[in-house]
Order: sequence, then structure tokens, then C-alpha cells
Amino acid sequence: MSTSTAPTQAPAEQITAPAAPPRKVRRRGERSRAASFASHGVLTLASLVALFPVGWLVYLSLGPDKNDYLHPGRIWSKMTFDNYAFVLQDTNFFDWLKSSLIVSLGTTVIGVLVAATTGYAVSRMRFPGYKKLMWVLLVTQMFPIAVLIVPMYQILSKLQLIDNYFGLILVYCSTAVPYCAWLLKGYFDTIPFEIDEAGRVDGLSPFGTFFRLILPLARPGLAVAGFYSFITAFGEVAFASTFMLSDTKYTFAVGLQSFVSEHDAQRNLMAATAVLVAIPVSAFFYLVQKNLVTGLTAGGTKG
Repeated sequence: MSTSTAPTQAPAEQITAPAAPPRKVRRRGERSRAASFASHGVLTLASLVALFPVGWLVYLSLGPDKNDYLHPGRIWSKMTFDNYAFVLQDTNFFDWLKSSLIVSLGTTVIGVLVAATTGYAVSRMRFPGYKKLMWVLLVTQMFPIAVLIVPMYQILSKLQLIDNYFGLILVYCSTAVPYCAWLLKGYFDTIPFEIDEAGRVDGLSPFGTFFRLILPLARPGLAVAGFYSFITAFGEVAFASTFMLSDTKYTFAVGLQSFVSEHDAQRNLMAATAVLVAIPVSAFFYLVQKNLVTGLTAGGTKG
């Protein structure tokens, strides 16, 4: 009797290999982890580079000796606030602060008002030579300060505005208005003309339409123009040192020069004063920062 081997039967349920997990699809605009890490690293490095001069200035202002900047490592063991006390108590710091704020805020208010009306007129009205007007404003920026000082001094002298805040404000407005007019003209172009027509239908005069409808919509552009005018007047040296003769009417930029003489330079006091000078500018920047970025980009969309 022969025996036969029964064929091996296949299992009822076939064993299959586990499927690989689905690959994650990256969405549009979504960066990989390596790219995100690299971008954050670059931004952090750029921030450190930007903040280093400020931190270094604050560090040098804490050195008690005028030559400590030559040996910065020695400042750490003898830090003091005596430089700030000297600047606030034994100099004309508060007179410089008053002069800087009067000139800077006056330039900001007058300059932005003139620039806004000029930009709005060129943006909305088609009078003879309206294009040439903007180019004439641009040409005024081509002359260097050294060429402008002498004729401006003669004009202010005849008007009896030498050593006068208003005279210096007018000089700074001649610098700030052309740029701000171009900036605001581009911003007004982005505001629909139908808003002006709606104001006229409601019975508003052209000035009423401008002040009640257009200016509220142009706050980002006005913030940029105001910040530029403020910084221009706050940090300018050549005009202020020429047209302001009284030491109590010096602005901060001119007052800093009093710490430097022919044979000496009190750099520790200059550093302390520079730190104090940065406080008003930082406060002004904080007030306009919400509209600053919007105003910088919106004015360039149409021109």
C-alpha cells in the first residue's frame, strides 16, 4: 500500500505586509523645520547686530572715566550712574530737551500739514503745472546743505529769525516737505475718488472733505510723514548750530558737541547724553508704530 503526502493547503487568511505611513504633503507657504530654523537663526543674528551698537553705547555710558572706551573691559567692575547725574544736573540738558521738542514737533505739525495739502491737491486736482510742481519739490533736495546755509542765513537775518525757534522750524520744513509731499501724494492716490464725490454730495466743501474724510483715512501715511519730519528735525546738526546762537536754545544734536573741545573729549558724558536723547525718539516711535509699516508700503502701490 502506497502512501501519498497531502498537498499543503494555503492559509485561509493571507498575511500581508504592513502598509507604509502616508507621506505628509507640505502645504503652499509652509516651510520645513530646517528652513524655519535657518530663518529664525538669521533673524536672531540680524537683531543682535542691530542691537549691539545700542547696548555698547549704554555700556560705555556707565564708565566713570572719559577714557574708559579705550579699555571697555574695566568698566564692568566700576559701573556707575554718575554720568547721567552730571548730565541732568550740571548741564543744559533740559533746555536742550525743550528746544528739541519745540523744533521737532513744530516741524512735524507744520511740515505734515503743508505736505498733506500739497499732496492732496496734486493727487485730486488737475491745475496747470501740477506735475511740474512735484518735480520742483524734488529738485530742491538736490542742493547740499553747504550751498543752502549762506542764502538761508541771509534770508533769516533779514526776517530777524536768527536764534529763533520759528526760523529753524521753517528751515527744517524746507527739507521735510518735499519728501513728505511725494509720500502723501502716492498715499492719496490709493484712496478712491468716490469718497470725495460722496463728501460733495453731502454738502462738504473741498476743505471739509479733506479734513473730515480724507485725512482720517490717510493716518498711516501721515504717521510716516510725521515720523520722518520729527527725526529730520531732531537729529540735524548743521542748520541748528548755524542759526541758533544761544546755548540755552541748542538742540540735542548741537548740545552733544559741547562735550568735545579742541584738546579734550568727554566721551562718557556724550554716551550718557546720547542714551537720554534716544528716549524721546523711542517714545515717538512707539506712538506711531501701529501705522508706520502700513504707511510705508501703501504709498508705493500707485503713483
